[in-house]
Amino acid sequence: MDNDRISGQFVFEPVKAEAIPSALYNQHLKLISKSRMADFAGYLMPLWYSSISAEHKAVRRTAGLFDCTHMGVLEVAGSNAEGFLDTVSTNRVNNLKIGGAKYSYVLDAAGNVLDDIIIYRRANDRFMVVVNAANESKIKAYFRALLDGKAVVDADNPARGLEYIPGIRDMRDTISGPDCRVDIALQGPASTDILCSLAEGMELKEQIKSLGPFKVIEAEITGISCIVSHTGYTSAGTGFELFVHPEKVPILWEKLLEVGGEFGLLPCGLGARDSLRIEAGLPLYGHELAGEFGISPFEAGYGWVVKLDKEFFIGKAAMAEKAASFDMEVLRIELAGEKGVRPVRQNDGVLNNSGECVGWVLSCAKVADKQIALTYLSRGAVKEGDGIGVYYIARNQKQIEQGRKEKIEKEENLEADITGRVVSRFEKF
Repeated sequence: MDNDRISGQFVFEPVKAEAIPSALYNQHLKLISKSRMADFAGYLMPLWYSSISAEHKAVRRTAGLFDCTHMGVLEVAGSNAEGFLDTVSTNRVNNLKIGGAKYSYVLDAAGNVLDDIIIYRRANDRFMVVVNAANESKIKAYFRALLDGKAVVDADNPARGLEYIPGIRDMRDTISGPDCRVDIALQGPASTDILCSLAEGMELKEQIKSLGPFKVIEAEITGISCIVSHTGYTSAGTGFELFVHPEKVPILWEKLLEVGGEFGLLPCGLGARDSLRIEAGLPLYGHELAGEFGISPFEAGYGWVVKLDKEFFIGKAAMAEKAASFDMEVLRIELAGEKGVRPVRQNDGVLNNSGECVGWVLSCAKVADKQIALTYLSRGAVKEGDGIGVYYIARNQKQIEQGRKEKIEKEENLEADITGRVVSRFEKF
């Protein structure tokens, strides 16, 4: 038995491959040139259509439509499905009602975060699990290893086997039958009116209007079978994710854009998706979760999703240790962003009012005339309302030769290049 298996760490080596078109690739090329398409998590996705700022504003004021067909969608089914998901995820699944959804984390037995997921309960023994596109292959391999007894379930008891064996299938793979699903997201205050304009019958319209956050219904929208979920990645007060068959998603996309025009609906790319989630304070796997610093849910501000009072879940013991000892936290800061101000970037140093480095920038986006950044800082070093500074690390060799640092360490004393303030961890809209 190798050391990784003894420790409970799950090691996955992704296979490099050419980026492939998303299920909506042809629809994107009707609106933009190939130059605005980019490789994201192995899929060719739109960066922006009109502009990042216009699309960002649309989601906050009217509505935006996002291609999320790259996201992984798995079905976990059978009499053991609930027990399996309760074992492999940190949140409680045994009290999730039909028509409900929950945000959760998948850990390995060493307590490493493998992904953040949303679990949807479609029936007593039938769940849909949405995973990040960049982690889909890893999660599928991890679940397969667990089912085959090749991944550690309990680091303190390596001989422990997996108690619950469900059926798992890839819902995006059309070979698995008619109930295949990919995701598009309709987000923003006009989303309900837009979706209701396509819904037939008052009963369905009322169901859509009354659908609460993290609630799900299954319905036909313009003759297309849809799983309609009140969820999203924008913190829009109103928004839906629509899970439809890959072959039907272009039709629904076109119809939503057609009827949504009068409501101010805009198609939105990856740029606005990122600026919206940063403005809201939402983590991105690899940045504000896991990644270079191995950021835990407790550091990210999501400790409430990790139910340490559950009898067991994979990685519980290691996560309990992290919960008791973490000394870093993710905080949101606000900086100047008007024209001419140099953008803040990942790994720039964050300084307190004394010029001492207390951490680093994780993500940053321009929103109107401000820059909003998510940062990884020493726990308790600053609080909401405090002034803050940022030191720009070197962007090129010339700056290094001029004396600008390539990397800075905590507790170094530096002069801030730009100043701002700490704001609330999350923004409400």
